[in-house]
Amino acid sequence: MSEIDYKEKLVAINRITKVVKGGRRFGFAALVVVGNQKGSIGIGQGKSKQVPDAIKKATEVAKRNQLKIPLKDGRTLHHDVSGKNGSGKVFMRSAPAGTGIIAGGPIRSVCEVLGIQDVVAKSLGSANPHNVLKACIKGLRSQISPKILSNIRGKKISEIISKRENK
Repeated sequence: MSEIDYKEKLVAINRITKVVKGGRRFGFAALVVVGNQKGSIGIGQGKSKQVPDAIKKATEVAKRNQLKIPLKDGRTLHHDVSGKNGSGKVFMRSAPAGTGIIAGGPIRSVCEVLGIQDVVAKSLGSANPHNVLKACIKGLRSQISPKILSNIRGKKISEIISKRENK
């Protein structure tokens, strides 16, 4: 993939202070999510003495660590998912077309770069962006698409989808 495909979102910048003999030394840690808006996403963290360098490092790490997430119709989730990382808990629910992204902070960033257009999400527990982001990714990875489910059960995709819609 080329550089143009990726959309980058800065989630958080943290200022770190190291107290030394002459005073304080400031450093910065950046948390970035990168995606191609077609179901691929990566998260990265970078540290540096200057903010732009930290963001650049985090972006490079995120581009290296890309994950593929299955999306329904390329716009929403297949089913409700929940993820947990530390005390950061995330609940995400698929939504009908036209709903938009109803989510806050790090979850909104993930949805935007992933290409999810319709979702309702809630962050429970920790507000720490690192934990919320990791919980969100865990939840999205736990999602099972009908294609994967059909392979596991040895059935056709149409059999699985039709049974679900009849309920």
